[in-house]
Amino acid sequence: MSESRLKQKYLNEVVPVLISEFDIKNKMAVPKLTKIVVNTGLGEMIKDKGIKDIISKDIATITGQAPSVRRAKVSIAAFGLRAGMPVGLSATLRGTRMYDFLDRLISTTLPRLRDFRGVPLKSFDKSGNYTLGFAEHIVFSEIDQSKAGKAQGLEITIVTSAKDPIKARRLLELIGMPFEKEKK
Repeated sequence: MSESRLKQKYLNEVVPVLISEFDIKNKMAVPKLTKIVVNTGLGEMIKDKGIKDIISKDIATITGQAPSVRRAKVSIAAFGLRAGMPVGLSATLRGTRMYDFLDRLISTTLPRLRDFRGVPLKSFDKSGNYTLGFAEHIVFSEIDQSKAGKAQGLEITIVTSAKDPIKARRLLELIGMPFEKEKK
């Protein structure tokens, strides 16, 4: 299997820039993408098995692999939730699938969003991971909107090996993530 375009860009363009900017002596210490996790909650769709199957198929189409079912760990009577009930779907992408998914996200999906001015800068955690939320999963070009059914929220977490948000932000900027312009 050949390496993706984005991985080639990372190895040939991004790594040398990160080494020089952050004065990294060990090549293994250069920040890199570790994995991408795509999550969705099932909400009130728990009761309807057919909708869960449709959403599962849509996530498989978007990510290129079948999502795993996430189950409730505790019972919460106020929500009508019992331990063991399915509450969400999750797909973890690594390697070539991860780079291919990120490439499609940056080059195809984000530019298609209405009034898109860049992804928010405030979505980094202290460990250098970036989380991006979508109100509807049907913004992905792989989804046929006529067969998708009800639009479902989606969360994408890009996990990096960077230990702080500054290095992670620079890594994602160099890869091509379109961040919003900082307000002065």
